[in-house]
Amino acid sequence: MKIVNSTPNELKENLDIAIQEAVADYLANNKLYNPHFSRKRVLTMDEVIKLLISMQGGSLKKELYDAGVAVTASAFVQQRAKIPSMVMDEVFERFNSLCKDEKTYKGYKVLAIDGTTVNMARNPKSDSFVKNDSTPKGYNQLHVNPLYDVLNKTYHSCVIQPQPKQDEVGALTFLLGWHEFKEKTLIVADRGYESYNAFAHLQNTPNTDFLIRVKQDRTAMREISKLPMMELDTDVSFTITTTQTKEDKEKGYILLQTHKNEDRIYSNKTRAGRWDFPSPYPMTFRVVRFQLETGEYETLATSLSRCFTPAEIKELYHARWGIETAFRELKYGLGLVNLHGKKDDFVKQEVYAAMIMANFCSRIVNEVVVKKNDTNIHEYKVNMKMAIHICRQFVRSPNADAKQLLKDIARYTEPVRPGRRDERNIRAKSFVGFIYRVSA
Repeated sequence: MKIVNSTPNELKENLDIAIQEAVADYLANNKLYNPHFSRKRVLTMDEVIKLLISMQGGSLKKELYDAGVAVTASAFVQQRAKIPSMVMDEVFERFNSLCKDEKTYKGYKVLAIDGTTVNMARNPKSDSFVKNDSTPKGYNQLHVNPLYDVLNKTYHSCVIQPQPKQDEVGALTFLLGWHEFKEKTLIVADRGYESYNAFAHLQNTPNTDFLIRVKQDRTAMREISKLPMMELDTDVSFTITTTQTKEDKEKGYILLQTHKNEDRIYSNKTRAGRWDFPSPYPMTFRVVRFQLETGEYETLATSLSRCFTPAEIKELYHARWGIETAFRELKYGLGLVNLHGKKDDFVKQEVYAAMIMANFCSRIVNEVVVKKNDTNIHEYKVNMKMAIHICRQFVRSPNADAKQLLKDIARYTEPVRPGRRDERNIRAKSFVGFIYRVSA
């Protein structure tokens, strides 16, 4: 398999190959059950997928017009309904496998994991429908859990869940079991991913280390809560058990309550954790605590050796913020706030399509040279919003000029302002209705 991504044309070829292989594989395995694309149509499965990848936030009719596709919105919807979202996932995986993202830190790929929600049109019949006392009318959301390469700024893999079944730790353990990590990989996560079970899965995954922010108050893991509130770099060792024998108590094992009996129905009030390993189970990891400029402390649990200094560990954890920036681009630069479908599977199609385009654009931007000017106060970087728009046109145009693409992207830059701090303004944002789309 040829793996290249040094020029825009090679990247475009890789994307075409990924689409063709995913479609061929799907049709070969489902020909008897799903012969929808066997007849000659204006829109082939390949063309529908490429349209989904290159779509922006306008109305569906406008998107089809801009793409030069002479079909009705209804015809497009009927064709996309024949493509399961798993085919888009397969395109995403194949495109990544055909490309080489080379940036590492001390030989490690650095993958951040976090979750974000995608708001959808209200549909009470959907698995994504959420209704509770605070929102009696209800709403629809999907929870997207990607692994994101913060050095190469590309999405590595993803699990999408209906919001009522949100399970970020479960998504992480699934991704660890699903993927083979052929290169040394560091998984970086914020609070919320700290659990004995997750740590054990990470330690048992070949070529994988972890760096996770953990609680440091009285609700923290027992061995961490015992540590003095000061800067430190130490190892903690303990043993997990799922039983409560006299011997376990005497040895000071940490009891993890679990639902041991699969046939028993437990009360919702029964507190229990997940545990997928033998009992008793010895565990050791490193704890690094450092003080912020505000005077507060942050505590990190990691399996990294002391080849990594506390200062390096601090910087690696802060690099995790790249996934937050990526989520903003995914929603507002790539249009996940302006969906073109109501069904859960349609929205999953668009999530994977947006991640494919995000990866395509990031790999293109890596080849763009931003000229330095000694008279400028700041360094400059590519304006990603414009880069995404230009790359979309490149994907849509069969005879687009690759050299001109790089020149056009280099024209749109913005200053880099390191160290800027703004208070996070977390507000719930509702779905943008289909009839309220901008015309351009």
